[in-house]
Amino acid sequence: MHDLVQRLLASYQHALQSGGYAYIVFLMALESSVVPLPSELVIPPAILLVLAGNSTMTVPGIVIAAALGSLIGACIMYGGSRIAGRPLVVRYGRFFLISQEKIERAERWSERFGSFGIFLSRMLPVVRHLIGIPAGIVRMTFWKFCVYTLAGSAFWCGVLAYISVVAGKDERLMHGEIREITIWVTVAAAVLGGAYYFLVHRLSRKAD
Repeated sequence: MHDLVQRLLASYQHALQSGGYAYIVFLMALESSVVPLPSELVIPPAILLVLAGNSTMTVPGIVIAAALGSLIGACIMYGGSRIAGRPLVVRYGRFFLISQEKIERAERWSERFGSFGIFLSRMLPVVRHLIGIPAGIVRMTFWKFCVYTLAGSAFWCGVLAYISVVAGKDERLMHGEIREITIWVTVAAAVLGGAYYFLVHRLSRKAD
């Protein structure tokens, strides 16, 4: 497992060295669309590459590129849903791994939290790449959707970057010791899982 993780990390960081900011924008656009690619797997390795001195990118530059990519992906979801409307999204969403249950959950989230839910959703897995659907269906003001999306994305990407910088000071982690990697991944998964359960499952169901 350790060797596999190291190979995957090395492959991704090699792609980052050649693709730079454009590659991060592309990956984060996917993360905010129908492809559930976690930003937690995109930003930290890029930050660690910078901290190791193996990239011309900067930490602020990565945050900006990631936030921009998130905005692009979210706008694609918003635009597609606005054009298609709810019936078509529900009918054909399953072909893009978007079930009716997920759509309804995103709608409940949007009804409960309103515009601020767009901002908050950028910090939660699953919800972040679905929130553009109800926003597009109800024809939320586009500029408002963009502002809240960009603000939430920038904040979340900044948090990930900060955590990555702190993690980068752990010499054992930087040298690839699997125990340290496991600890960081476990803690991050626990925090995100807890936030997702409370904010999405508990609060969204109370809105029924």
